[in-house]
Amino acid sequence: MSRARGKKSAGHNGDCAQSNGHSAKKCSRRGTGVRIAPSLLAADFTDLRSSIRPLTPLSVKWLHLDVMDGNFVPNISFGPGVISQARTIDSSLYFDTHLMIADPRKYVKDFVDAGSQNLTFHVEAAGDDSANLLKYIRRQNCHAGISLKPKTALSAIENYLPYADLVLVMTVEPGFGGQALIPSTLNKVRQLVLLREEHNLDYLIQVDGGIDPQTAPLAVAAGADVLVAGTAVFGGNRIRSNMRSLRASINGIA
Repeated sequence: MSRARGKKSAGHNGDCAQSNGHSAKKCSRRGTGVRIAPSLLAADFTDLRSSIRPLTPLSVKWLHLDVMDGNFVPNISFGPGVISQARTIDSSLYFDTHLMIADPRKYVKDFVDAGSQNLTFHVEAAGDDSANLLKYIRRQNCHAGISLKPKTALSAIENYLPYADLVLVMTVEPGFGGQALIPSTLNKVRQLVLLREEHNLDYLIQVDGGIDPQTAPLAVAAGADVLVAGTAVFGGNRIRSNMRSLRASINGIA
């Protein structure tokens, strides 16, 4: 990976989310601790307010939004309309949108306008357009992330790392919640930590899939900065106790 490709990624975290719901200022990732990003996909869609409102009092600063189109992955979730609705419920959360869709460039502005502050797309969907797409997203005053499936080699995104604010390592096959974490995927997290230091980059490393109190410590020990958790947060409508368990599991590691 060449050092000359693009400028150093600025990095970001939930402490930097702006209250206007549409922008996020740049800041250093170091020393800010591990973030837990509850995945809205596991929330009660008959009453989103009751799922989203408790998060901020629990010092949750990120909300993960899984967008699936039934094409790139074999499931359909929601689009910009639901994200706009969620933004009216809470304007302080950092909206971290994961685009598991074909042709992600086509929908960038729609999701930014809906309130997304980070847009992560898949290298498998964008291919050779990945570097330009990362830069395009950042020109929309939005952070830009790139993701890869469990079977995709890290080399597929290595040249794009200088343009990324976030790298999402899928620790399950994308498309459905409730899967068990694939342990071998954490090797990518370890490699991303080394690449970040070697090339003086500043992207966040996020993991998504099978995160719970048993697996969260493994992901954090590997070097993850952001843990996406769905059922482990919203399961049983026990958000407070679930968050307490997740945080306790990584206490002393993060």
